[in-house]
Amino acid sequence: MDPQKEALHRIIATLASKNEELHSFIDTLSHSLRGVQENSSKVILDLDEEFDSLYSFLDEMKASMTNTIKLEQARKMQELQNQHTQSISALESSEELLEFANNALDIKDPEGFTKAAKQIKDRVTMAPAFRLTMKPKATDCMTHLMVDFSQERQMIQSLKFLPVPSAPEVDISDCLVADNSVSVAWRMPEDSKIEYYILEYRKTNHDGLPRVKDERCWEVVDNIKATEYSLTGLKFDSKYMNFRVRACNKAAAGDYSNPITLETRAFNFSLDSTSSHQNLKVEDGCVEWDSAGGKGQDSKIKGKENKGSGHVTILKNTSRSGTPSPKRTSVSSRPSPVRGSRDRFTGESYTVLGDTCIDNGQHYWEVKAQKDCKSYSLGVAFRNLGKFDQLGKTNTSWCIHVNNWLQATFAAKHNNKAKTLDMVVPDRIGVYCDFDGGQLLFYNADTKQLLHTFKTKFTQPILPAFMVWCGGLTLFTGLQVPSAVKCFQKTENGLSGSANSLNSVAH
Repeated sequence: MDPQKEALHRIIATLASKNEELHSFIDTLSHSLRGVQENSSKVILDLDEEFDSLYSFLDEMKASMTNTIKLEQARKMQELQNQHTQSISALESSEELLEFANNALDIKDPEGFTKAAKQIKDRVTMAPAFRLTMKPKATDCMTHLMVDFSQERQMIQSLKFLPVPSAPEVDISDCLVADNSVSVAWRMPEDSKIEYYILEYRKTNHDGLPRVKDERCWEVVDNIKATEYSLTGLKFDSKYMNFRVRACNKAAAGDYSNPITLETRAFNFSLDSTSSHQNLKVEDGCVEWDSAGGKGQDSKIKGKENKGSGHVTILKNTSRSGTPSPKRTSVSSRPSPVRGSRDRFTGESYTVLGDTCIDNGQHYWEVKAQKDCKSYSLGVAFRNLGKFDQLGKTNTSWCIHVNNWLQATFAAKHNNKAKTLDMVVPDRIGVYCDFDGGQLLFYNADTKQLLHTFKTKFTQPILPAFMVWCGGLTLFTGLQVPSAVKCFQKTENGLSGSANSLNSVAH
């Protein structure tokens, strides 16, 4: 190509990338503008509610204190009124007695005078005026019910908006992605009293900063007490994951940290229903053995090999008719899989292939058999595996085979050669393929015990391959190569072939 055209193509690619970045940034700004407006309205409403609540509380306090004053007023007035009434009555009695005593002074008869004097004396002794307390039972002072809100007023005047925690800082170098788990660590830029943290994450296929118009919603992990958190048991069915963290105190949640994007690539594939035997029914990731699938087709049932499942796919036997191999996409470029380009497997090849080619790199998936499964195989095959070919019986397929019918066997098969595996069949089997290194390994998925190793040179792209008869399989994809498998590979590199391996070169 002309150098100027090449340069122009590079410029166009750079401009297109920058335009896409600007579109995303404009979306972010528009989203933030709407957020500022909505959140401002919300906090104003919250402020109104708080002040209304404060006004209501003050009104209640005023009514309560006013009632206290009125009760005190009523008590004092009652006390004083009683004393006032008693005093008037005593005064009237005393004035009457005084008048009687003055009149007694004019009595000339000694006997009459003596009698009157005795009466006056007795009445004085019992007179109310001499029995009353001459001290008011209540004062007119009400200062004990006065208030001074100067301190409270100062306190109200000093009211401020709640202190909000700073945004945490997340450093990508402190984060780890391994074994389908993600560990995220962060720190606070300054000392502050944090009650807990909120971690939010979402899957995405876009690198760089999170996009507002992303196809997935944020998922939330709340009430995290530490400054790190690990998400485990994830299915990596996207290229990346976005993460952000916010800190919360007793009052409010702070701003989000700057979001980070971590790569979470893994091998994802499904079953190619267009390749499956007619007695294998593939629907929505589920494959079932359907004895009527072949519509009367001869169903000689001898526990044979080859059948598989994708995503959490359940496989159960069925017969099928088929032919050449499908034209599939490779792991390196992974556009949408291309289907329907090969005939179905047929005869006694109860097989189904994965829908995505492997032509480079290291990949891992796992398979779990149903307890009642009589016969199954799992491995890989070239795309051109014949429609009558059974897994492990050609030089273009590699597998391990489990037979639980009549006589139980567990063996590794390739090119019509079998090697018995003297070990217990695991409940769940892991498959590790190193295309560039020419290795296919099978593991106990739970203990990571090595079951068998194929050493070969893959001269063509390969596909995951499965056989099942009278039973079912469940496929687990979106898995990273486990750390234990990576460590084992490091120790094995450079060493001679394993004792439980069948070495080969396929053409």
